Amino acid sequence: MILFLAARPVTAPPVRPAPRRRRARFRPFAPYRRIFAIPGTRAFTAANLLARLPMGMLSISAVLMIAGSRGSYALAGAVTATGLAATALAGPWTARLVDRYGQARTAVPATALATLGSLSLLLCVHYHAPSWTLFASYAATATTPNTGGMSRARWAHLFRDDPAARHTANSFEQAADELCFMLGPVLATLLCTALFPEAGTAVGAALLLTGVLLFAAQRRTEPPVAARTADRPPARSPLRLPGLPSLLLTFLCTGAIFGSLEVVTLAHADAQGIRSAGGAMLALQAAGSCAAGLLYGLLRPSGHPGRRFLGCTAAMAALMLLPLLAAGTGSPVTLAAALLLAGMATAPTMVTGMGLVQSRTPPGQLNEGMTLAVTALLGGIAAGSASGGWAVDHLAPGGAAYGVPVAAAALALTVTLLTSRRHPAAPVS
Repeated sequence: MILFLAARPVTAPPVRPAPRRRRARFRPFAPYRRIFAIPGTRAFTAANLLARLPMGMLSISAVLMIAGSRGSYALAGAVTATGLAATALAGPWTARLVDRYGQARTAVPATALATLGSLSLLLCVHYHAPSWTLFASYAATATTPNTGGMSRARWAHLFRDDPAARHTANSFEQAADELCFMLGPVLATLLCTALFPEAGTAVGAALLLTGVLLFAAQRRTEPPVAARTADRPPARSPLRLPGLPSLLLTFLCTGAIFGSLEVVTLAHADAQGIRSAGGAMLALQAAGSCAAGLLYGLLRPSGHPGRRFLGCTAAMAALMLLPLLAAGTGSPVTLAAALLLAGMATAPTMVTGMGLVQSRTPPGQLNEGMTLAVTALLGGIAAGSASGGWAVDHLAPGGAAYGVPVAAAALALTVTLLTSRRHPAAPVS
């Protein structure tokens, strides 16, 4: 038997073909799927988007409503400017209450008061009340909470140990901001012109209140309130935190870009005889920023965030030259393309800047810190609008007024350059 077995030819066992490796699926939006896989994130995001849409509606609705009823754009502009100034003053205080007592307990009554202000404005305009009542009513809307900041605070709490996920979430939030600023004015104009002048304000107020109520109902994703003890010293204002004031100054300059670009673009379109296309051109700028924000969220952040912020502001300053050059050609198509490209540096700059605000602000003051950033933006928008209006009236025709947003972008870059070495990190635990 042994000899028989030994005499058998030795054959190798059959070689089975190696299993084919499955190609890894190309999933470009996997980072976004990952953050929205957390229970409760889709619900609070949908509610927050509903509450955030009116931020692009209410001011233009007020302008159209007041100007249509009183026949004065000067009065309409003065009323909205008063509301903007009141928001800049009241916004940080509302955010401080949110940090101290929680989002649901603070946001709902603050929104109810703001909604009453909008309804009061509507009634005062409709029944031809004295002009001072318009100012008082619109100033009452200043208690509107920073809904975008509250949403970012939830992401920061959920992904407090995951910087890459926070980057993706912040990118989505910035894209959502741009989407609201793109759709809000269009919806407001449609409502005020197709239905009746008060329709934009009424719908905007209803959306704001409904969205905040739905958002506040999502309690499981709400960040906990920081415990306060007797031996714990009171938190100092975020304005005194290292590196934050200089960052807010950059946000102020960035807001000036937005404000001046809006006024100059509308005036340039009017001068070219295409007044109705001005809003579409601005929508293209917001669309470019929205697309860039979503793409930026797919990238894994590398390097120091301070250096990334410097690179983003440099790109923003460089791309802002394109509308200035395109306006000189006299071609609306060229200008529209330039605005689309110029918007692509906006969202990455804002995403990185908001990330720096979060890293330099204690968790218990996060809403206040981000609201200060929004306040700086609003102040810059107001200053930019005034500067852009002056440039339109006093500079030579042909698009020279586009030098105002270019100057604001250069100033933002200069501030970032001067302060980036002074505060290279300045993180707050």
